[in-house]
Amino acid sequence: MQMTLADRLTAIVLGALGFSMAVGGYRMDRLEFRQIHPASIPGLVPMILGVLMVVCALFLWREAVRAHDEDKILSDGSWTRLGLTAASCLIYALVLVGWLPFIWSTGLFVFAFTAIFGWPQMQETNARLKSLGGAAILAVFTALGTSILFAEVFLVRLP
Repeated sequence: MQMTLADRLTAIVLGALGFSMAVGGYRMDRLEFRQIHPASIPGLVPMILGVLMVVCALFLWREAVRAHDEDKILSDGSWTRLGLTAASCLIYALVLVGWLPFIWSTGLFVFAFTAIFGWPQMQETNARLKSLGGAAILAVFTALGTSILFAEVFLVRLP
């Protein structure tokens, strides 16, 4: 798969977002006056996620530059994929979460997203069934893992 201009633009946006998350997490109150352990500061997770986003953005940028590809941003249906991604994320965030329990909305989102973007083109029925089965397995483990992580480790009440 060739890297495109869209990858470079995405790397810039994700890098800026990750940097701002890391800085914002660092600037959050430490809550020392409540004798809270430094490892449980409220900004720790945003800082870690921000740093990881910057690292991933750097990897994406490196691969895009390494490809020396000057394809147009409209090639390979990138606007269609961007629209599908944005629509599915908005449906998840604005409709599913809150309407369904978190574990169900997350599982449904991951299944639909994986099924849409992993659908094999011009393949036999067996390959498509395997793709849907893989999407279902990924959805179950992601929904369970995310729910357990937030509820038990981060002690966050989920909707």
